[in-house]
Amino acid sequence: MNQPKHGGNLAWAATLAGCPPSSILDFSASISPLGPPPSVNAAILSHLGELRNYPDPSYSSLRSQLGQACSLPPEWILPGNGAAELLTWAGYSLSTLPTTFLLTPAFGDYRRCLQTFGATVVDCPLLGDEEGEFLGVDEATAKTPSGLDCLVPKLQQQKAPGGLLLNNPHNPTGQLFSKTEILPYLEQFALVVVDEAFMDFLPPGDQESLVTVIQDYPNLVILRSLTKFYSMPGLRLGYAIAHPDRLQRWQQWRDPWPVNILAAAAGEAVVQDIAFQEQTWAWLPPARSQLFEGLAGIPGLQPLPSAANFLLVRSHHSCSQLQRDLLTRHRILIRDCLSFPELGDAYFRVAVRLPEENQRLIAALADILS
Repeated sequence: MNQPKHGGNLAWAATLAGCPPSSILDFSASISPLGPPPSVNAAILSHLGELRNYPDPSYSSLRSQLGQACSLPPEWILPGNGAAELLTWAGYSLSTLPTTFLLTPAFGDYRRCLQTFGATVVDCPLLGDEEGEFLGVDEATAKTPSGLDCLVPKLQQQKAPGGLLLNNPHNPTGQLFSKTEILPYLEQFALVVVDEAFMDFLPPGDQESLVTVIQDYPNLVILRSLTKFYSMPGLRLGYAIAHPDRLQRWQQWRDPWPVNILAAAAGEAVVQDIAFQEQTWAWLPPARSQLFEGLAGIPGLQPLPSAANFLLVRSHHSCSQLQRDLLTRHRILIRDCLSFPELGDAYFRVAVRLPEENQRLIAALADILS
């Protein structure tokens, strides 16, 4: 079985560890350990009788609920088969421009979708010095007031307005770019696509989302995921926020029923689940601090500050070997960073899980590295 490019490949991990997939403690996929919430199960059960019907191709009810959650009219929302499906159409739109600026290291699917449609990609490295520091990170907030300065030299060489694709918080570093930092670039690019897949993990008062300005910028597209925060990646559900004219074009390009009935029902339920949202916002900061401090206390490991539900860790040891040792000796799966060329074998990424699970990982790493 080939080495996975994404996290969460429990079949590969179980083969290596010699155990059932259910025995693996998975830190490789950045999914909340708190869910799925009961509202998901209730929504699925109540809609089982509708499996004999096709979904509503306009997804009117789901778009209405998502629109209410975003304080936007429903025509500004387009649900998709995970944010990954919508990224494909964003990639196609970006490929029509002379160039697309891509902040690196970058989530591997960004380059995949851009290359699929022949886009001309301009890499904009976010990496700082040779010690692996990233530009402008505040340890308390993980905000980076100067991180996007890496775009400036490339912009000066731009002959015609192109596209910009970035995510916020950034994957895999967990850095949070401020909204005020991003806004000026909306005037300099023909199309800006911001993947906010992990923004929900921040309480509303701490978020730096561009949703509040989307109606002012027809050249802005925001991608959101419902599967990470609500722990339902198997259902595949995300949504795009953009000008209705753009979303109508995307709707014409894609398959007529990308979101199944059960996923749509679950999506309608979770965006109204205030109790689960508040539970998640209460869980993450102390659990992330526990994991950060535990990792930082192990010689040879250097975790980076993060605003998301994962940590990027620099290691003085081979991370691919560390991944295998954790699997075979402790049945724990971490995410290697071999799919990020800028990071290679010097980094690994771990999701934040429950305190007792975080402690299990810390103890296992200390055991191996000692």
